[in-house]
Amino acid sequence: MTTETTSDNLPENEEAGAATPRKRPKPGERRLQILQTLAGMLEQPGAERITTAALSAKLGVSEAALYRHFASKAQMFILQFAEKNPGMARVMTGDALVFENERLQERMNLLFDKLESTFKQALRDGGIQSDTPTVDAQVTASLLVAFMMGRMQRFARSGFKRLPSENLQASLARVL
Repeated sequence: MTTETTSDNLPENEEAGAATPRKRPKPGERRLQILQTLAGMLEQPGAERITTAALSAKLGVSEAALYRHFASKAQMFILQFAEKNPGMARVMTGDALVFENERLQERMNLLFDKLESTFKQALRDGGIQSDTPTVDAQVTASLLVAFMMGRMQRFARSGFKRLPSENLQASLARVL
């Protein structure tokens, strides 16, 4: 008794000898997936340094794939997220928390402290792996966080018309 395999018995999109095509995410889905994964990594208490290598490994994509969706690591962190979620921009800047429990503002402060710490680690002078970031890295990390907060504040105060990423690359080049 011999068993014959017909194309009716094969999974959809697969015929004898043909490989299954890779499913591509819809436009915008990968960006959202990157931001959600990054947010999840930032939520972890005592999280390790968040690098593009760690982020890409968690997503199962190359680092180049991350940069096809975001021009820089700073864009990945907050500004693009704030553009897509204007209400969260108001929360992150504290505008929406004015009459709320102060614990909520403390959590936002903690988020920005973690971002600054991540920037400090990423900006260590010459890539030296020491326990304390250099003074330059501390100053630059502080400046980046203040810049991001200012961009989000401007976005919220403009009625969500002036995007945080407006002329971002040129602005960051000038600031840094």
